[in-house]
Amino acid sequence: MSSSDRPPVLRRIIHIDMDAFYASVEQRDDPNLRGLPVAVGGSRERGVVAAASYEARKFGVHSAMASVTAKRKCPGLIFVPPHFDVYKAVSQQIHGIFVRYTHLIQPLSLDEAYLDVTATVPEHGSATAIAEQIRAAIRAETALTASAGVSYNKFLAKLASDYRKPDGLFVITPRMGPGFVEDLPVGKFHGVGPATAARMQALGIHTGRDLRAQSREFLATHFGKAGAYYYGVARGEDDRAVEPNRIRKSVGAETTFERDLLHWEEVVPVLQPVFAKVWAACDRGAYAGRTVTVKLKYANFRQITRSQSCFKPIASQSQLEEIALGLLRPHFPPQLGVRLLGVTISNLTAAEQESSPQLALMLRPDG
Repeated sequence: MSSSDRPPVLRRIIHIDMDAFYASVEQRDDPNLRGLPVAVGGSRERGVVAAASYEARKFGVHSAMASVTAKRKCPGLIFVPPHFDVYKAVSQQIHGIFVRYTHLIQPLSLDEAYLDVTATVPEHGSATAIAEQIRAAIRAETALTASAGVSYNKFLAKLASDYRKPDGLFVITPRMGPGFVEDLPVGKFHGVGPATAARMQALGIHTGRDLRAQSREFLATHFGKAGAYYYGVARGEDDRAVEPNRIRKSVGAETTFERDLLHWEEVVPVLQPVFAKVWAACDRGAYAGRTVTVKLKYANFRQITRSQSCFKPIASQSQLEEIALGLLRPHFPPQLGVRLLGVTISNLTAAEQESSPQLALMLRPDG
């Protein structure tokens, strides 16, 4: 039988996601914090929650939330400053566990990674057994818990790791895959952000079943190159490879308004959650970026982007806000209402590759 006649090898992908990583490390290292609602981040007025313990999440506190909002939701919330040197050290320790099983590792951030264990499954029995061994090693060697998802592609492995959080393991088999996504809201699909979810819902696409009912041509028309990805994952298909040493190109967020914006005074308040989300993502992934891009989409769906690059990495959320608002200001008041605004940081490098004082500022907590 020629190689072209052989059936494709079914991949075994594991997605490992540490449970409330930053907050769990702080609770591990300070027994007085255990069992209490903890937020990692700055507590000042312009502070942002970088991570929240599960005790805090019960009150609705989550990452990228403004600190003042978090304190309002959970009056007993305890803020602790981030210790990124500790988080990085623990992340490297966890990576050392991963390499016992495979070198096909794609980190997404300090606390999350994909592993392709297809080649090493025969040695260990199954991908599920490997995931269990990894979780057990993480618990034994770091005193932290991790959730794991196992499946035959990255999309489903990530869904699976969320399914039984915290400290859980879930497997989505090839037989389960297509049906598993049928009732999933499109907003829960990895790769579908809030703005895209809103566009899908406007087209009558609310669940995986609705998405699967659309033709490839329809999705390409409305979502461009991403249409092919949506077409596949709606059927439980995703052929993206686990990419070791993959460097993220940008971190961004955007928001679509129920009512078009016409006045500059409206811009700063509505963009605060966007700034917080982008900066929290940079912190969480330990990224340093030098270019800020803003996007405006008008009521007629025409969109423009404007960018500014800095010689050194963006050092704080305040600097991000200053640059982004400076790029947006000349476009107000607009001739047409603005229905969407977005902010992106690009020209990213991993924090550990940066040694300038600016990086230290970037990793310093806001408050």
